[in-house]
Amino acid sequence: MVANDAAHGRWVEVSPDRLAAWLDSFAQQHGAVTAEPGPAVVTFRAEDGAVARCDVPFPPLAGTDGTDGTAAPAAGIAERISAHALTGRTVGVLLVRLGGYAAGVFTGPEAHLAASKVGSRLVHGRSAAGGTSQQRFARRREKQASEALGAAADTAAAVFGPYAGKLDAVVLGGDRRAVAGLRGDPRLQPYFKLAVERFLTVPDPRLAVLRGTPRLFRSIRIWLTEA
Repeated sequence: MVANDAAHGRWVEVSPDRLAAWLDSFAQQHGAVTAEPGPAVVTFRAEDGAVARCDVPFPPLAGTDGTDGTAAPAAGIAERISAHALTGRTVGVLLVRLGGYAAGVFTGPEAHLAASKVGSRLVHGRSAAGGTSQQRFARRREKQASEALGAAADTAAAVFGPYAGKLDAVVLGGDRRAVAGLRGDPRLQPYFKLAVERFLTVPDPRLAVLRGTPRLFRSIRIWLTEA
C-alpha cells in the first residue's frame, strides 16, 4: 500500500515477510544502505540520499537501547524488524464506527482470533429539516449515538475482560471521534493505556474486517523520501 505526499515523500506499507526483499530493492535502486536503529523508528539511508524511515510495530525493537542515531550495517536489521513484528503477542483490537463495533483478541505467532464479538446499533443520519422537527430529530439521534457507544463499550469490556493483565497491546480503529467517545468509560481505561499509536482506518466493523486486522497492525509503515 502506498500513500503519496508530493511535497515531502510517500508512505509505503510492507508486510513483515517482504521487508528484507523490499530493502534489497531499495539498495539496488539507491546504492549502499546504512541503518540508524532506534526503539520505535529505524532509518535506512541510501548512498544517493534516499531515506526510508520504518516505524516499528509494537515498539520498542529489542536490542536498540541507546542506539538512536548510531549508524550500523543494514544487513540483518530488516530481519530483526520482521521477527519483532511477527513475535507472538496477545493483542486486543477495538474497531468502532457510529452504529457498528467489533472487539477481538488475537494470540500467538499466528495471530489466532481467540475471542471476538461484533454488533451494530441503528443511528440515523443528520436531518436537513429545520425548526422543532430538527431539534426532535437531533435529540433522538444523540440518544441513538449514546446507546451505540454504550453497546460498543459493553462489548469491549466483555471481550477484553478475561484477558485483563494478559494483553501486550491494544489496537484501535474505525472512526477516531467514535473511539474518543469511549475514553471516559472507566472499564476501558486499562485498555486505552495499552493502545499503540497507530490507528486503523477501516470500513464498517464486521467480523471479516476484524479478522483482517493482523495484516494491518503487523505491517511496517515506511516514510520514503527519494534522493
